[in-house]
Amino acid sequence: MNLSRSRIACGLAAVAVLAAAATAATAAGAPVRAQTAAAASQQLAVLNHDTEAFLKPSRTSGSAGEVNEVRPITGERTVLPVVGAVADAHGERWLDVLLPGRPNSHTGWIEENVVTLTVTDWQITISLAARKVTVYEKGRVVRTFLAVVGKPTTPTPTGHFFVEETVPLSSQIPGTPFALALSARSTALAQFDGGPGQVALHGLANIGGTPGTAVSHGCVRLETADIAWLGLHISSGVPVTITG
Repeated sequence: MNLSRSRIACGLAAVAVLAAAATAATAAGAPVRAQTAAAASQQLAVLNHDTEAFLKPSRTSGSAGEVNEVRPITGERTVLPVVGAVADAHGERWLDVLLPGRPNSHTGWIEENVVTLTVTDWQITISLAARKVTVYEKGRVVRTFLAVVGKPTTPTPTGHFFVEETVPLSSQIPGTPFALALSARSTALAQFDGGPGQVALHGLANIGGTPGTAVSHGCVRLETADIAWLGLHISSGVPVTITG
């Protein structure tokens, strides 16, 4: 998924440019599952190098996929929301993390010793029915934006996602000034312009659309001032929950 900045603007804007966690295992060693999208904070795992994710907290459980240390567009470090944690029989700590790409909202287990742990106070929810984006900081609503969402034939996917990277866009590119590229992928479009049909939040500039309507190819479009605010406040790893 080696996309250029122009491709994210075209591929994500023209096609489909689009859970909070606990930090410790339970006494019984069972994974701690995600909280709501309006929780006060979200634990994040910053990858220190390319990392294999597993289906279970065991190296022999089968692979859930390889995750690159950096994101393909900005080159920033990959940051994954932690949705569970457990210690295995040998005392080794494992993290259940949200993973980018298909299938949407899938998770995998990575070893804690391959990441640097951090926390974000930011979270985003998107209601497709209300066509509204809500931004939380420390569990409190700080902004709400009316949005353009996917039309019925190319819907915006629902589920638990996260911001893979925040991409600044030049003034001539569709969706400027920012695209918040999500871990979500279109359920209607397998690819576009050589890209993976990635879904993003981006602007209306050079694309058009009226906030409150459902006319996009799966992306979430916002007024220029609104996406500019998001681009300055939201960084990699911030959870994004999309509901119908």
